[in-house]
Amino acid sequence: MALLLYFMDKIKLGKITAPQGVKGEFRVFPYTDEITRFSEIDYVLIDGEKHKISKARYQKNLVILKVEGIDDRNAAEDARGKELLLNKEDMWVQPENTYFIEDLVGMDVVSADDGSSIGKLAKVIQNSSQDVYEIKLEEGKSFLLPAVKEFVKEVDVENRVMKIHLIEGFIQ
Repeated sequence: MALLLYFMDKIKLGKITAPQGVKGEFRVFPYTDEITRFSEIDYVLIDGEKHKISKARYQKNLVILKVEGIDDRNAAEDARGKELLLNKEDMWVQPENTYFIEDLVGMDVVSADDGSSIGKLAKVIQNSSQDVYEIKLEEGKSFLLPAVKEFVKEVDVENRVMKIHLIEGFIQ
């Protein structure tokens, strides 16, 4: 299950980590698990300012980006640590089973087996191998659930319900 972050009406695409070379390119740590998506968009927002993407290439798990308006190493250095945003309406078409984290948090979590209430999705923890959901039980305790098809059987964003399959040992 791929997840993306959004803030208000903006999608958080990644964070600028460092300049790359002397012509204004910079390295981006992407927040999406499909980094080649940067080739599918026309611009990014940096500090609310729109910058047309001139070039996107990829190195391991990083994106090397060149945008108009950042033309030398000093300008790229000034952008270090800033987040890249995109207006939500300009985002690529999301593949099936891809959700915004903010759309999931607070969802009711129920048993896929018998429909009984389990609790609420309190937090999404993003790891390199897979996301993990922190589910807060009705009695106040919480447990962690790997966000994989074996356990997460259905996500209904419209009705704000997630159906999960629990195995023995998840809830202590």
